[in-house]
Amino acid sequence: MVSPDAIRTVIGVIGNGTALVLFLSPVPTFIQIWKKKTVEQYSAVPYLATLLNCMMWVLYGLPLVHPHSMLVITINGTGMLIELTYVALFLTFSVGAARRRVLLLLVAEVAFVGGVAALVLSLAHTHDRRSMVVGILCVLFGTGMYAAPLSVMKMVIQTKSVEYMPLFLSVASLVNGICWTAYALIKFDLYITIPNGLGVMFAVGQIILYAIYYKSTQQILEARKRKADQVPMTEVVVDGKSGSATNSGAANGHY
Repeated sequence: MVSPDAIRTVIGVIGNGTALVLFLSPVPTFIQIWKKKTVEQYSAVPYLATLLNCMMWVLYGLPLVHPHSMLVITINGTGMLIELTYVALFLTFSVGAARRRVLLLLVAEVAFVGGVAALVLSLAHTHDRRSMVVGILCVLFGTGMYAAPLSVMKMVIQTKSVEYMPLFLSVASLVNGICWTAYALIKFDLYITIPNGLGVMFAVGQIILYAIYYKSTQQILEARKRKADQVPMTEVVVDGKSGSATNSGAANGHY
């Protein structure tokens, strides 16, 4: 008979895989940003929230905070590097106030995590206390990572378009949340259960919105394409001279 610990370990390994898929799921979006050289209406908030979450979990997994947590460090360290790449692309292809806002948030996150690390390592003198403090913060920011797309969901409802809410990212969030919630429930872990349980709820909400507004999104995109394909008729050439269509017709005695 397979023990609960063995099942939990297997689910944890699967969870690491789904987390990596989640981290990589925005790649198609950033390929478009790279090609167009603009971030358009895409928001940097989900990527900054995920970056902060990864940095906090890396801190949690350090031997001085929570020993024997190498898998926590490896997956979140990988995620941290991936999210930094995304944020760097946002900084490269955004302009003006948008770029300044992303940069300020990035600096604030790094300063915050550095400050937490310094305080925890200097003021908390046992692994249990360090794990508790950092674990509580991980719950808060893990919830923030999953809740960050709420801003995008609001835009979807307002515009009736899911153009800037990639389905693949929502599905990856759902699968990842389910895996880690199951992992936490087998051998109950409150710190893991809360953010991932909420993550499942938020991801389901995103997929429901996608189903509701998919048709209207296609109509909006088709209307935009038809408008772009129309040949401007405000200017014509008459007898080798350029002028207004109406004025040229009147000048020659016809319309």
